Amino acid sequence: MNFKRQLKDNALGFQMAPMLDIIFILLILFMVANIFAQWENKLGIQVPSADSGLRVERQPGEVIINIDREGDIYINSKLVTAERLQALLLEIADAFKSQPVILRADKDTRHQDVIRVLDICRKADIWNVAFSTLAPEEAL
Repeated sequence: MNFKRQLKDNALGFQMAPMLDIIFILLILFMVANIFAQWENKLGIQVPSADSGLRVERQPGEVIINIDREGDIYINSKLVTAERLQALLLEIADAFKSQPVILRADKDTRHQDVIRVLDICRKADIWNVAFSTLAPEEAL
């Protein structure tokens, strides 16, 4: 009996189907991440412009708090009360020390509403607070 005739030398080559699957999964991942990044910013808020503002890279895990011109507070496009914001920030501050927070207040927001959110951040022991502004050429 000759067993060698039945054995065939099938050299495995580069498989394209699994590679295409991985590329499509990465594409979907980046599309979903982009959508979630847009949800962080409430549409309709026009932040003021500043001459001395610096563009910094986003830090991982930063919390974006939006304040519209009526003084309503939004996180991830969801309206929250001041008490709920304080509870959320207390939970975040307990889990992560030096948690970055970005305040996006509309240019027509009352100063009192911004100070109320800053006071909530201070009560939650969050000190890493930044204000979102536009460069003068972006404001036009």
